[in-house]
Amino acid sequence: MRTSLRRDVDWFSFHGAVLLLAGLCLVLLAAPTAIVVVVSFTSGFSLRFPPPGYGLRWYAALAEAEQLRAAAWNSLVVAGWTTLLSVVLGTAAALAIARSRRLSARLLDSLFLSPLVLPALAFGLAALMLFSLAGIPVSPLTLVLGHTVVCVPYVVRTTVAALSQMDPVLLESSTSLGASRLYTFRRVTLPLIRPGILAGGFIAFMASFDNVPVSLFLRDAATDMLPIRMWQDLEGRLDVTVAAASSVLILVTVLLAAVMERAAGLSRRMAA
Repeated sequence: MRTSLRRDVDWFSFHGAVLLLAGLCLVLLAAPTAIVVVVSFTSGFSLRFPPPGYGLRWYAALAEAEQLRAAAWNSLVVAGWTTLLSVVLGTAAALAIARSRRLSARLLDSLFLSPLVLPALAFGLAALMLFSLAGIPVSPLTLVLGHTVVCVPYVVRTTVAALSQMDPVLLESSTSLGASRLYTFRRVTLPLIRPGILAGGFIAFMASFDNVPVSLFLRDAATDMLPIRMWQDLEGRLDVTVAAASSVLILVTVLLAAVMERAAGLSRRMAA
């Protein structure tokens, strides 16, 4: 009896501590975002919580903020090209890695995933030194190349996970029926791994759009990026327009994540 009671107390103590810790983490993660969204509707002229009143004046001002809109367009273009390159390179690398058991394939896997363990700030500085030694001036091209290096691992990881779940009997059946490798890839492999590619492409796009460390080193003076512009605006003056821009980005991110969850099972791919 006493043993059973002690076991129940231990069970409730453990699960109570886990739930308390999870709730604390959730509050710490969600509270700053909620405060930014609330402040963006302020009727005042500065960032203040709680706001003295509520309105949409800063969302209207956002439409006239030319520097923010230009920076957002630059970030969108760079993220688009980065996603395209990451998907092409990451898918090709995943096909080579997943189908081979050689040591070279394992080394290639480690090479593609190494940017995930390297601090982005250190990589940005190293990439800047490399381009300088090669005589290549910083430009949107170097920005796209730098973002691609740090975004490719996401596509590789999700595509390898999709390939590992594919039944090899399907490929053998296609080959035995006389289909060529290219036809088998287009009609069998690609449709089956498409959710993994889409999930990796989405993560790569978001990682590039929100990237600050690499952009700080590899952008030129004429290429203003949205995260850096918002940071500079907050350093110089507490502009409420930045809070409105952040709220719009949060809304767009949530909508895109919901679409990708429905189309590709984003949470399942990230867990894999």
